[in-house]
Amino acid sequence: MSNRQPSPPVSASSEVMMGLVLMSLSVLVSPIIDIFSKLAIATVPSAEITAARFAVQALCMLPIVLWRRNLMDTTWKQSFFHAIRGAIITVSMISFVTTLKYMPVADAIAIFFVEPIILTILSSLFLKETIGWRRYTACAVGFAGAILIIQPSFQEVGYVALLPVVSAVCIAISAMMNRALAQREDPWVMQFHMGLWGLLICVIILVLGHGSGSDVFDPVMPDTRASLYLLGVGVTAAIAGILGVYAYRSAPASTLAPLQYFEIVSATLFAWLVFGDFPDAIKWLGIFIIMGSGFYIIWRERRFASKPVSDTSQSTRAP
Repeated sequence: MSNRQPSPPVSASSEVMMGLVLMSLSVLVSPIIDIFSKLAIATVPSAEITAARFAVQALCMLPIVLWRRNLMDTTWKQSFFHAIRGAIITVSMISFVTTLKYMPVADAIAIFFVEPIILTILSSLFLKETIGWRRYTACAVGFAGAILIIQPSFQEVGYVALLPVVSAVCIAISAMMNRALAQREDPWVMQFHMGLWGLLICVIILVLGHGSGSDVFDPVMPDTRASLYLLGVGVTAAIAGILGVYAYRSAPASTLAPLQYFEIVSATLFAWLVFGDFPDAIKWLGIFIIMGSGFYIIWRERRFASKPVSDTSQSTRAP
């Protein structure tokens, strides 16, 4: 009698393949958000770019949540959590977009990708997930890779080089909150409410920052070109988010997670084509170390059949 395992149904295999294709497209589109953000940041403050992203994303998702007829299926307690998530994501986005004014896109994204490592540690501390010494070692190695990228950038731009780490911490905290909410709430509604709260918070920040002269908080009237950049940020963010949602519906998060790291490669390509930026050898070494540690963490999670702590399928990556 043969011990060969039966092949998965064709439909299941097709679903997984569709998930891989959609995630690949999402990874390809996501760096374009950062390209538009970097183009806009020359004349538009970070908070205004973040507000534009929230506004366009919310408008793109509104027809979907209305069609699904569950827009109001949210309790006051859930609304409170959405408000907190909106605030956290706002801090993350403003931090990351501000970084793009002073750092190349690829460098900022590479530093940001310590997020799965931070999430691993936070999950151990606050969610009491069992994390072995091997994954802690992988986290340490990943942080060492980030230091290789941060150190020369820190010498060039100062503390701004640490803002992608702030962004990564915020996204990791948001991802942990998403786990609790995702068990009982529609992901489209979650994203829509978070976008509304984020937009409201950005508007308050911009009102308070009006006249301050800050290149982060003082709003300006964008010209036609800057307006197109802002529209590009919101539209590409909405497209990447929708592709990601459907990708995670078609395939397991543990299958799709490694593809997220290829965003560094596509970001490097786009940044080189648009701005002429290309990482040097030391930064490439740091990028490969971060990617290697991330792949190892994902591999360990899949091996032990646990829900990946790096699963951020319901979170919103910084621009």
